[in-house]
Amino acid sequence: MSDSGADTQLSGLKVMVIDDSKTIRRTAENLLKKAGCEVFTATDGFEALALIADNPPDLIFVDIMMPRLDGYQTCALIKNNSKFKRTPVVMLSSKDGLFDKARGRVVGSEHYLTKPFTKEELLGAIRQHVQRAA
Repeated sequence: MSDSGADTQLSGLKVMVIDDSKTIRRTAENLLKKAGCEVFTATDGFEALALIADNPPDLIFVDIMMPRLDGYQTCALIKNNSKFKRTPVVMLSSKDGLFDKARGRVVGSEHYLTKPFTKEELLGAIRQHVQRAA
């Protein structure tokens, strides 16, 4: 492994982080960039959908509670697009409720992380859902 600390398994992966919290976006972006990911951020679902069309990500993290278009609606729109239906979506929430997790599954999310998340949780979610072609 190189001295940069980049994770070869995650290096070069395109990851989208959608959250209305600047702190969460910055935290996730820093952790992901240190692991070697290419990171795109958006403050809400509308902004994210425009960015995703131009830069299809390998995985998407989306906050549930956002203005205008919440995480469930954003996930459903992503999954209803044939181009992105196989793109893993990880829901982010400050609530650790069963209902929220179930609702996330209904709209097509693959995983659920409770905020604040750790570096291990964030990177683990990516490793679990993005299989690299060897």
